Amino acid sequence: MSPRNPGTTLDLEWISKVRVNTQAVLKRAQFIQRQKIPKKQWQAAWLLKAATLIDLTTLAGDDTSSNVHRLCLKAIQPVRYDLLKKLDMHDKGVTTAAVCVYPSRVTDAVGALKAADSSLPVASVATGFPAGQTPLETRLQEVRIAVSDGATEIDIVINRMLAITGQWEAMYDEIRQFREACGPAHMKTILAVGELGSFTNVYRASMVAMMAGSDFIKTSTGKEAVNATYPVAIVMVRAIRDYFMSTGHKVGFKPAGGIRTAEESLVWLTLIKEELGDDWLCPGLFRLGASSLLADIERQIYHQVTGQYAAYHELPMA
Repeated sequence: MSPRNPGTTLDLEWISKVRVNTQAVLKRAQFIQRQKIPKKQWQAAWLLKAATLIDLTTLAGDDTSSNVHRLCLKAIQPVRYDLLKKLDMHDKGVTTAAVCVYPSRVTDAVGALKAADSSLPVASVATGFPAGQTPLETRLQEVRIAVSDGATEIDIVINRMLAITGQWEAMYDEIRQFREACGPAHMKTILAVGELGSFTNVYRASMVAMMAGSDFIKTSTGKEAVNATYPVAIVMVRAIRDYFMSTGHKVGFKPAGGIRTAEESLVWLTLIKEELGDDWLCPGLFRLGASSLLADIERQIYHQVTGQYAAYHELPMA
C-alpha cells in the first residue's frame, strides 16, 4: 500500500463551488472506451497486470470458511502455474492484490493465508455494508473488530443520506471517526455512486472522503442498481487528481461492481493510465473489486498461450 493519506480540514468553500460538466464527462468516457487495447503478448502482459490489481472478493450470504479458504488459495495462485511458466512469469510472485470478505469471515481468510505462508492482505467490508443504515457506534465497532481479527484494509460505506442532503460536515466527521477506528489499517471509502444522484454530488463526496483521510475512494458496494461506470470513474479520478495537486497526497481508486470481462479490465487500466498516469497503475493506488473477473482473465491468458479457449471446468475456480 502507498503511504496513508492524513487528510485535511474540510474545505466547504471548495465543495460548494464545484459544478461538473456532464456532457464533457460523457465525451471523455466515450474517448477512453474507443482507445485500442493491446493485442497478443502485450495483451497477456496487461491481463497479468490486471490480475495483480484485483481485490478477489466474496460477499455472499452463504459464505463459509471452506469457500473463503478456496478464495485465498486462488488469490495466491490466480493463474495456473503451467500458463505462467510458458509466459516466463512463474517465479515473479504473481498474486491478486488482496482478498475481500465480510467481517465475520476475516479470521477464516487470515488463517487460510497464514497456513499457506502468504502475506497477502485481507480486506473487510464494514460500517453496515452495503446500506450503511446501522447506528454509528455499531458501524465503528464493526471496523474495530475486523481490524482486531487481522484485516489490514477496511472498505467502509458512507451514509448516503448525508451526501444526498448535502450534510458534508456530518459526512466528514463520520469518516474521520472511521479513519480513527481503522488504526493501522488502510481505509477505502465506498461512495455508492449509483445512489448519489448527480456527477456533482459524486465529485463532492469524493473530495469530502479524501479530506477526511480515505486512502482509497471506491465506486460501489456491487449491490446497487448502478455500480462502476466509466463516466463516474472520470469524475472520481479527476477529484483524486485535484486533491493531489492541492495537497501532494496520492489517493487510490477502486471501481467495483459489474466488472466481469478481461476486456473491461483493460479499459479500466487504460482509463487510469490516461487520467492519472503510470504511478497509479500499482496495487497501492489502484484496485479492481471483482469476484468473477479473474476467471475470464485466466481464460484469455489460456487462449494467448495455447491458441484455444478453455472450458471453465479446466481452470481452478475462486
